[in-house]
Amino acid sequence: MNHPVIDTWIGDEQELDLSCLDAGHWEKMPRAVMGWKGLKIWDKSVDPVDMLAAYLSKASEESCGQCTPCRLGTARMATLAQGLSKGEGKAGDLDQIRHLVRQIGHTARCDLGRTLAKPVLDLMDQFRNEFTAAVRGKRRIQKSATYAATLTAPCIQACPAHVDIPAYLENVRMGQWSKAMDTVRQGCPMPGTIGRVCVRPCESACRRGELDAPLSVRAVKRFLGDLEMGGELAPLSSDSNTRPEKVAVVGAGPAGLSCAYYLGKQGIKATVFEAQEGPGGMAAYGIPSYRLPRDVIAHEVRMVESVGAEIRYNTAIGKNISLEELTTQGYKAVFVGAGAPAPAKMRCDGEDEGYENFIPGVEFLARAARGETPLSGRRVAVIGGGNVAMDCVRTSRRLGFSNINLIYRRTEAQMPADPHEIREAREEGVKFHFLVAPVRIVADDQHRVTGLECMKMILGEPDSSGRRRPVPVENSQFIMECDAIIPAIGQTCTLDNFLPKEDGVLSRWNTLEVDSITGQSPIPHIFGGGDCATGPSTLIAALAAGKKGALAIAGYLETGTCPDENDEMVRILTHAPTLFQSETTFSYPGCTQRAEAPILPPEIRVENFDEVEKGFAPFQARIEAARCLRCYRMVMAAF
Repeated sequence: MNHPVIDTWIGDEQELDLSCLDAGHWEKMPRAVMGWKGLKIWDKSVDPVDMLAAYLSKASEESCGQCTPCRLGTARMATLAQGLSKGEGKAGDLDQIRHLVRQIGHTARCDLGRTLAKPVLDLMDQFRNEFTAAVRGKRRIQKSATYAATLTAPCIQACPAHVDIPAYLENVRMGQWSKAMDTVRQGCPMPGTIGRVCVRPCESACRRGELDAPLSVRAVKRFLGDLEMGGELAPLSSDSNTRPEKVAVVGAGPAGLSCAYYLGKQGIKATVFEAQEGPGGMAAYGIPSYRLPRDVIAHEVRMVESVGAEIRYNTAIGKNISLEELTTQGYKAVFVGAGAPAPAKMRCDGEDEGYENFIPGVEFLARAARGETPLSGRRVAVIGGGNVAMDCVRTSRRLGFSNINLIYRRTEAQMPADPHEIREAREEGVKFHFLVAPVRIVADDQHRVTGLECMKMILGEPDSSGRRRPVPVENSQFIMECDAIIPAIGQTCTLDNFLPKEDGVLSRWNTLEVDSITGQSPIPHIFGGGDCATGPSTLIAALAAGKKGALAIAGYLETGTCPDENDEMVRILTHAPTLFQSETTFSYPGCTQRAEAPILPPEIRVENFDEVEKGFAPFQARIEAARCLRCYRMVMAAF
């Protein structure tokens, strides 16, 4: 991209970071961007008067109306700017826009109004002559670009599904439960699940944390999910299937269920092919019921079926039916949401010997979810530092192991697991061994596990991930006695069971190669998303990928190509790190306390698989939602 002609965004030579874009999208980059930190214009043909009219019209549309100055002021500014663009501007209109935008900036409740002044004034200052000429010349401005805009916030942008978090929190604050749930479901089709197991990137980004403590966003979402399950919300509208095309979805995990849901909302019938005997994928077979009860998943699957989806269980693509057969049966597109179900290797001596009481974490959790007791003994060693490892140690405790050890080759600060999970595992008696790596599995003559040979580590130079690389300490080996070993160090994909390896369809990691915006693969009618495309990631990211795929498939079925990508391009622009630099100036000090959901005491919860965390009462949800600062910002791009 050429250097900006006009750049008031950050006041220096730094460009927006667009490294997340696929090469094929560069030619579709915007010609100008206007947002709360100012503006960047790369193409002189973008008319500033036209751009101002578009920006203020969008601001007026997005104003919630709760602040009188913002509600009336943005509407008045939009009218004035539209008049300028039509050649109807009058003397004093420019001064009135300047006055109004400053007043709104000083009086608005949320950041949408408070952040309007800089981009508007920057544009008018940079192109003062053009605006003056528009008033004097009374000329009608020709539309110079196609505009796409998005309303975002630090929490929205951190959420892979871009759920409008401030909007549903505001509805919760006012007790408008059904309206709040409608907002959630626009980006998240499994609110009860996400309200329990999401890793909460939105809370990490919450600016309230700079005052006192971030909002309990996940707990409020769970509150809405519980209301829906209890029948206390308006029933989900069931759209009739108005389109004749059929779409096949591979996998009834989060990505596949999300795709089927949003296809159904557009009147497209989806048939989901699931290899397991039940739905949910890793959500059901990889997350223990003490975190995610099975009735929650069952309810949310019924919601997917209520919009027209059909799920066929015990049907594995590549085994029971092929992709070619799906085509001959009339399916016009396929969405692959097969997840990453295979365990990664430890590269540890003895892991392929078939020892008794050695089982990968994903298999251990799946069998435990089916009511089995996969391992026996008293002492267990779990290797890993993520949430799957946390689930393994805590499940082991509930299955009767009393001496539970977690082994991680880095430090606690580098563990990717949710801090809440780490804390609760400690409370349940799990012993943590940091800077320790497995070397060899020790077994007796009957091929039963008796111990794990380990080596101590120190941190060396950073590796490709940016974290300091663990380096073995010479002559530091020791034996940890144990009766069972569970490696939980990652998962891999198995797409080569039914997808071709040639033509660039699969990557060298055996993941599906897809377009980052549309989810379309090199085979035009095949789309994909979730763990099978990105490698193991979060459940909310899988839901987001499913929705993205559904929207792209709907366009593909209608026109043979994927839909206009301008809105998604604006979202990508707002991912640039220069856009969300922390702004720590607040007009009042922090004075609130974060609400935390009640948790069962450790001595009670380890006795069974009952849900550990409980939900909010209505008054708690409303009080917590009222803590939201409504950090809205608007970004508009000219294409």
